[in-house]
Amino acid sequence: MKDEDIRDLFVGLGPITIRRMFGGKGIYHEGVIFALEVDGEILLKADRESAPDFAEAGSRQWVYTGKSGRKPTAMPYWSIPDSALDDTEEMSAWARKAYEAGLRTRK
Repeated sequence: MKDEDIRDLFVGLGPITIRRMFGGKGIYHEGVIFALEVDGEILLKADRESAPDFAEAGSRQWVYTGKSGRKPTAMPYWSIPDSALDDTEEMSAWARKAYEAGLRTRK
């Protein structure tokens, strides 16, 4: 996915920074990672508080399989709910939820 398209997706959240990482991209707002781009898909960060909301909205959790026969690992990133893809306001709300999860899990 092009950086310009990613910025357009998150325009309602405010300025974002995009950094290449692990063959994908990390997406940051105010220095906090809140999303990833992996294989052309945008995934939003969730935590114990927000993951149930993503599951209820029909999102799927990203499972990283890695290389060398590693055991699949569920990661704290979820697909964007389908209903948010065509609704700027809803997308902004999900992006804000992901940003807040990033703040809570920041070390």
